[in-house]
Amino acid sequence: MNTEYKCVTTVDGIRDYIGGSSIVAFDFETAPDDPYREEDKAALDPARAHIVGCSFSVKEGTGIYVPIAHRVGTNIDKDAFFAFLTAFLMNTTTIKIAHNIAFESSMAYARGIVIQAPVYDTICASQMSLKSIYEFRKLNESGLKRLAEELFGEPLPSFSSVTDGKHFDELDAQDEETVRYGSADSDFALRLYHKFNDWFDRYLPKHRYIVEEIESPTAVYLGIMKTNGIPVNLPLMQERKTEAENEMERIRKEIEFIIGDVNIGANCSTQAFKNYLYKDLGLPILKTTETNREAADDMTMTLLKEWCDTNRPELSGLFTLVQEYRKWGKIKSTYIDGYLKYLNPVTGCIHPELFALSTDTGRMNCRNPNAQNMPRKTNDPIGVRNFIKAPEGCLILSLDFSQIELRVGAFYCRDEVMMDTYRKNGDIHAATTSVIFGVSYEEAQDKHSENYKEHRTIAKNVNFGTFYGLFPRGLQKTLKFKAGVEKSVSECEEILFNLKHGYKGLTSWQEETKAEAARRMYSETWLGRRRYLPGITSDNWGQKSLAERCSLNTPIQGTAADILKLAITRILAGLPEREWLKPILQIHDELTFIIPEDRLSEAVAFIRACMEEKPFPEFDLPLIAEASAGPTFGMMEELED
Repeated sequence: MNTEYKCVTTVDGIRDYIGGSSIVAFDFETAPDDPYREEDKAALDPARAHIVGCSFSVKEGTGIYVPIAHRVGTNIDKDAFFAFLTAFLMNTTTIKIAHNIAFESSMAYARGIVIQAPVYDTICASQMSLKSIYEFRKLNESGLKRLAEELFGEPLPSFSSVTDGKHFDELDAQDEETVRYGSADSDFALRLYHKFNDWFDRYLPKHRYIVEEIESPTAVYLGIMKTNGIPVNLPLMQERKTEAENEMERIRKEIEFIIGDVNIGANCSTQAFKNYLYKDLGLPILKTTETNREAADDMTMTLLKEWCDTNRPELSGLFTLVQEYRKWGKIKSTYIDGYLKYLNPVTGCIHPELFALSTDTGRMNCRNPNAQNMPRKTNDPIGVRNFIKAPEGCLILSLDFSQIELRVGAFYCRDEVMMDTYRKNGDIHAATTSVIFGVSYEEAQDKHSENYKEHRTIAKNVNFGTFYGLFPRGLQKTLKFKAGVEKSVSECEEILFNLKHGYKGLTSWQEETKAEAARRMYSETWLGRRRYLPGITSDNWGQKSLAERCSLNTPIQGTAADILKLAITRILAGLPEREWLKPILQIHDELTFIIPEDRLSEAVAFIRACMEEKPFPEFDLPLIAEASAGPTFGMMEELED
């Protein structure tokens, strides 16, 4: 296709090009600020970079490039441009298209601009479209240049070939290559918008709705969270690092006293240590790896300790020490060194990358660092959560959906006992205790009744696996290793038998869902987010069983993820008039913010309303968002309604 790209240096020129178009693609070019010119990837960090230019496209094959801060050539008046850009990005009638809009959102938010829907992220669209009969494109297969060549047969020049070692602001603003490179990004984003929407309309219309109404606004929100970052208490982290190193050295010496000079490495999982356990000591191999080698994971250490308690009691202490050593090693490597590695020296925060489409169910995940896997408050001996500390005069505020997957599961299976429990704001764990142990609901709630603690612990663990096809041996293993409760296989069989008979809607929903997935070869959320399951008709029992569990997991976990993202879109719409509300993190069913202390009630009311709103017309159970706040993430106190 012949292209018509030009350089524009006035706001009137931009308006003349865009005209009355309600669908506009845009893209930023960035460069590092002066102090950070030599730092790797500084151009991608809004704390260390600035917007050099912006391109727009309203018609395929055309585009304009607007230089803003080039060091060579003529630039547009900066104040006039950013006034225009603010109005454009916050316009609620124009569809704003970008490839990886999270980045554009991050750079815009650093200038105080909250991009407003309608928006369309072509990188999200790519990940929601199929590359083969059963496979969706992955993030690493969704780069603009790759898609341009794959879908349009047009290779685009690489950034390095255009810049030749320079930063983008060192290029001549009016040079033909500069204008072509800058404009092409918007042009091809617009082409992808039409290409993917044509594909969605033909093959997966519901995915178009999800891209437009859920995933693209969520991507904008992710960019805002990344810009805000997570404030940390650096002195406390350094203090805890010393403590962890001292503890690891102490435990290492105690292990060496028992086993001698065997190399245990950083995690007691070296081949030398395994040889010592299984060859020198002659301990039984109680668990193997997928490649049929001797295992040495945490479960193996627990099993070996139990075996030694009976058969070699003099060795039991070794496995207690190994688990302590590993615990301190994980704290140091994951939560101290792992966080410090990504501490931004400009902001004093860590800025993890959150991804909204990197799991099969649509749940978000996080990396660099993974801030979603912090230990829970009840299992945080070193106080990792206290590393996250609000600035002076501010609070950390979190709102967490209460039992959202159980509520979604009750909605799906239409079991009257479950639904009635939620409609009356009842206690689902007491209801399940009543069902599986044959006691009254009142007795199941009575903390002084016999076996209350054990029964409730079992009920909780059963509940969190109820909808996903629990098997007796799997339940036995879960209770033993996650809850510390010993039950025989026959006892677990009885628990599950009672569960199915007490929740009559559960079994029929599971069987119907698995059969429907086998017929269609996929499972999907209520809003139509699809997950293909080719293994569900396999002759291999393991593959078929896994696919069946996924067919049950996807509607529930995926719909819960959709509900959270819908809440995010509502919060995004309210951010422009709440500049003080700073989203910083998402963990599972929880959204976290930094707020001024005096805005607590206002913030809770707004966020709770966004989260508890009916997500779609058919959802007929109440959603509950529980709020907690505190000066650190580890000192959060639950707030009364």
